[in-house]
Amino acid sequence: MTADDLIALVRAYNPRTNAKLIAEAYDFGEQMHDGQFRHSGEPYFTHPVAVATILAQQQMDDATIVCALLHDTIEDTKANFAEVERRFGRDIAELVDGVTKLTNIQLTSTRSKQAENFRKLFMAMSRDLRVILVKLADRLHNMRTIKSMRPEKQVQKARETMDIYAPLAGRMGMQWMREELEDLAFKVLNSEARNSIMRRFIMLQKETGDVIQRITSDMRIELEKAGIQAEVYGRAKKPYSIWRKMQEKDQGFSRLSDIYGFRVITATEADCYRVLGAIHQRWRSVPGRFKDYISQPKSNGYRSIHTTVSGRDGKRVEVQIRTREMHEVAETGVAAHWSYKNGERVENRFAVDPVRWIAQLTERLDDESDHDEFLEAVKLEMYQDQVFCFTPKGDVIKLPRGATPIDFAYAIHTRIGAACVGAKVDGIRVPLWTRLKNGQSVDIITAEGQKPEATWIDIVVTGRAKSAIRRALRQEDRERYIKLGRELARVAFENVGKIATVKALRTAAKTLAMDDVDEMLARLGSAELTSREVVRAIYPDLAEKQGEEIEQSRAVVGITADQSYNRGKCCQPVPGERIVGITFRGQPLVIHTIDCQGLAAFEDQPERWVDLHWQDGLHSASHTVTLDMTISNDAGVLGRICTVIGEQDANISDLNFIDRKPDFYRLQVDVDLRDIEHLHRVMTALEAESNVSSIARLQDPTREKRRKEDHE
Repeated sequence: MTADDLIALVRAYNPRTNAKLIAEAYDFGEQMHDGQFRHSGEPYFTHPVAVATILAQQQMDDATIVCALLHDTIEDTKANFAEVERRFGRDIAELVDGVTKLTNIQLTSTRSKQAENFRKLFMAMSRDLRVILVKLADRLHNMRTIKSMRPEKQVQKARETMDIYAPLAGRMGMQWMREELEDLAFKVLNSEARNSIMRRFIMLQKETGDVIQRITSDMRIELEKAGIQAEVYGRAKKPYSIWRKMQEKDQGFSRLSDIYGFRVITATEADCYRVLGAIHQRWRSVPGRFKDYISQPKSNGYRSIHTTVSGRDGKRVEVQIRTREMHEVAETGVAAHWSYKNGERVENRFAVDPVRWIAQLTERLDDESDHDEFLEAVKLEMYQDQVFCFTPKGDVIKLPRGATPIDFAYAIHTRIGAACVGAKVDGIRVPLWTRLKNGQSVDIITAEGQKPEATWIDIVVTGRAKSAIRRALRQEDRERYIKLGRELARVAFENVGKIATVKALRTAAKTLAMDDVDEMLARLGSAELTSREVVRAIYPDLAEKQGEEIEQSRAVVGITADQSYNRGKCCQPVPGERIVGITFRGQPLVIHTIDCQGLAAFEDQPERWVDLHWQDGLHSASHTVTLDMTISNDAGVLGRICTVIGEQDANISDLNFIDRKPDFYRLQVDVDLRDIEHLHRVMTALEAESNVSSIARLQDPTREKRRKEDHE
C-alpha cells in the first residue's frame, strides 16, 4: 500500500485528515527501514504499513496512524526520540516511545520478571491507551505472517498471544481481534486439533448442506412476519472457540450443539426485545442460556442480548441481538475513543471508559508486593466475566463470576470487608462462601473488632479482596513472624559457624531484594523464605555444606533396622515431600508420595500402610526423577539442555527419545537429585530456556506395576 493509498483509506472516514503529516511519516519510516527485510524476505517497511492499515480500518486518529508507521523506528533504526519529536511533535514521539517500550517487555519470562513486566505494560497503557492499540495491531499482523518465523519462535509468540494479547484485546472490548488472535495462535500451538475441526466442518456441510443460509433465511421470514426491520448474519464459530467448548464440556465435535452463531442488528433498543420475542415464539429457547447485556452491560462496555434456541434438526444455535450502535461498540471497543467518522470524533455513550479502568487497575496493582499475588490480580481483571449485584441503596457492584459476599464487602470499602461477619442475599442470611448471582441484592453485616480470617483467602476470588486480606494477616502476624524469623536465622548462621549480626542480616536482606531486615525475617518466620536461602545470600558455599550428608541407609525415618526400601517408580519421591510406605511380603518396602495415584490400589488394605518421613538435613544427589520435556529440534539445543542441568549440580543418569518431529523432540531425562528444592531449581532453570517448549515431572502409576511384573 502506497502513501496515497493509505491517505485515501483514512480520508474516507476523516476528510479533515492531515494528509501531509501521514505522507511525511510514510516517507521517513520507509527511509529509516531502507535495506531491512522481514523473515519472509519482504522489505521490513511493509510491516509498519500493514499495522497502519489495520488501525485505519478501525478509523483511528492521525496520531495513531503516524505512530503505527513509525513504531519500530526508535528501536530498529538510527532514528531516536529527539528526531521523531522534532519532525512529528511530542505527542507522536511519546506514542512511538511507548510502543517501543512495550515491544521490549518480555511477558513470558520468569514469574518474578513477568510480574514486573506486567506492571510496565499497565503503566504504559495508563499513560495513553493508543499505545496498546498500536501494539495489538502490530501483534495481529505478526500473527498473520507468523509462518516465516522459526518454529520455536512461532510457538513462543503464539503462546504469548494466547495468554496475554488475545485476552487483553477482549478486555479492551475488541472481540473480533480477540477471536482472530486466538485462532491464529491455535493454528500454531495445536494445528492438528484445528485441522481436525476444519475437516469435520467440511464433512458436516456435505452431509447437511448450507445450514447457515437456511437458518438465516428462516429468521428473516419470522422478522418480516413480525414487521421488524433488521439485518441477519450467520457464521460458523472459530475453530478455537469450538475446541475450547469441547474441552470445557468434555464433548466430542459430533455432540457439540452450538457451533453456529447468528447476529441480528436492529435500529433501536426496543426492536432488540421485539426480535427476541419473535425468535422465542418460533423456536424453543434453551434454559439457562439467556443473557441480557443490554440492561446489565459488561464492564468493558459490551451490550447485547444473547439467547440459544433449538433450530432445525434440534441443533442449538446462538443468537446475538443488538442495535447498530451497540454493534459498533462491540467491534471497536476502546478504539471508539479515538475513531473518526466524516471528520468528527466518534462520541459513543456506551463505550467502555478505558482510562478509568486502567487507572483503577494500576492503582490496585501498585499495592501488590508479592509476584504471585500481582499476577493473580492481573488474571482476575483480564480473564473473568462479571456479575452485577446491588447494595441495599440500589448501587450496582460489579464482581467477577464466582464472587462471594466477602468480595462484595471489599468492593465497597476495605474497612467494610475487614469488619464483615455475615451477609444477607435478597433478605436471607447466607454463609460467607455463597457464590453471588446476577441481580441479587446483598446486605453486609459488620461488627467492631472483627478482623479478616486466614480461611477467607480460599473463599474470595477478587484480586482486591485477596490483597487486602493478605495484607491484614501479614500485619497482624508480622511481629510474631519477625521474632520467629530472627531465631531461625540465629540457628541457621550458627550451624555454619557464623553469627547473625545486624549487618549480616541487613546484607542478606539487600541481596534478596527485600525492603529491610524486618521484611526478610517476617518472610522467614512465615515460611515464605527458608533459612538456607538467607544463609546462601551471604555464604553460598557454606549454605550448600550445612551439616553432613545423610547416609542412604538412614534417609527415611519410620522403617525398622531390618527393613529395606525402594522408591516408587510411579511417583519417584524425593526428600522434602510427604511420603508413605507400602509393605510387600518378602520384598522391600515401597515409598510413595502422599498424593501418588498408585496408592489407590491399596486403599482397602490399611494394614500395609506405614507412616514415614524423610530425615532432616542434607541428602545425597542419588534420587532419580524423570523429566518429560519437549525441546526444539535445532543445532546445539540438546547440548545446552544438558549444560543447564549440569549448572544446577545435577547429574543425568539416562535419556530416552519418545517422539521425533521435524521441529521438536520429546524426550525423557533421568536426573539424580538431592531433594524437592533441588528438583524445583532444575525445572525452573529449564523452563526459562527458550528452546524448552514444555517440561513436567513424569508421574506414571503404571510404571510401578510394570516393575513388579518384571521382578516377578
